[in-house]
Amino acid sequence: MDRTIAIDVNRLCKTYDSHKAVDDLSFQVYAGEIFGLLGPNGAGKSTTLRTLITLLHPTSGTASILGHDTVRDADTVRTLIGYVPQERAIDRFLTGREHLQLLGALYHLSKDEATKRINELLKLVDLENHADRPAKTYSGGMKRKLDIACGLLPNPKILFLDEPTLGLDVQSRLRIWEYVRMLKARGMTVVMTTNYLDEADQLCDRLAIIDGGKIKTLGSPVELKIALGGDIVSLTLKEADRIPSLEIELKGRPAIKSVRTTTKGLDIRVESPEKALPAILDTANRLGCSIEFIQYNRPRLDDVFIAHTGRAITESIPETESAS
Repeated sequence: MDRTIAIDVNRLCKTYDSHKAVDDLSFQVYAGEIFGLLGPNGAGKSTTLRTLITLLHPTSGTASILGHDTVRDADTVRTLIGYVPQERAIDRFLTGREHLQLLGALYHLSKDEATKRINELLKLVDLENHADRPAKTYSGGMKRKLDIACGLLPNPKILFLDEPTLGLDVQSRLRIWEYVRMLKARGMTVVMTTNYLDEADQLCDRLAIIDGGKIKTLGSPVELKIALGGDIVSLTLKEADRIPSLEIELKGRPAIKSVRTTTKGLDIRVESPEKALPAILDTANRLGCSIEFIQYNRPRLDDVFIAHTGRAITESIPETESAS
C-alpha cells in the first residue's frame, strides 16, 4: 500500500455549545486505501467527515487533504474530493442521466466533458439501461448507485462516503461493496463512515473505532482482532436467571480475560479454550446452570468494539455523548 499521506488530521475538535462532538482526533489516511470511521449513531463520525469536506470549521485542531488545509484552502480541497452523503436530495421526476447533467453544470464541466463522464459513470455503476428512467422508479440500491455516480462526477482524488449502505437490503449492500472495491483498485482513496461491523471488516484496509467523539483504537481489522488476544467462548443457558451468578463466579478466574452478558448467556474471552473450558463447565455445573449451547471462535470486530468502548455498537449512546 502507498504510504503517501492523503489526509492528515491533527488534534481535531468540534464543539457545539458546551458539548464536544469531536474530541481531539488525530489520524492519517494513506493514498489508495479504504479508511473507515466505525461507530454507533451519534459517535461523531459524520461531524468528522463534514469537517474534512469543508462543510464545518473545526473549533480547534487542523485537517489537510493532499497537503491543503480544509479551512485556509477550502476551495482547493473541494476540487480534490467527492462526497456521497447519507441522503442526497434526489428529484423524483428527473432521470438518472438528468441528475448527472444538472450536477455537471454545477461543476462547470463542458458539455462534451460532461457527456463523456456521465456515460462512463453510468456504465461503472451499472445504470446504463436505467439512465433515462425517472428516479422515482429506482430501487434503494439503484438510488445509492446514482449517489455514488454523482460523487464521482468531478473525478475526485478522494471519495467520502457517509454510511454508504444505510437501509439497503443485503444484495444491494454487496453490490455497493463491489463498487467501492473497484474504486480502490483504480487507485482512489476512499473514506467511509459506517456503523455496520461486517462492512468495516470486509471493506476497510484500516479503521478508527470512534465513540463519544474520541478515537478508541485504530488499525487494520486483522491487527485489531489479533491485538485483542484470546478466543471467545459463547454460552447459551436454558435459565436466563442463572446468567448473573455465573458471570460473577467466572470473573477473575485464571485463564479468563473477560466476561460479558448476552441476551441468552455469556461471551467469555479466554487465554485458551483448552485451559478455560473445564473451569467454565465445572463452575456452571456447581451453580446448577444448564448449558444449552456452547461454541468458541476467534475474536470478531464486535468483540474489539466492546473491549474498547465497554458496550456493543448497537447499544445506545448516553444523551451526554450524543453527536451527529
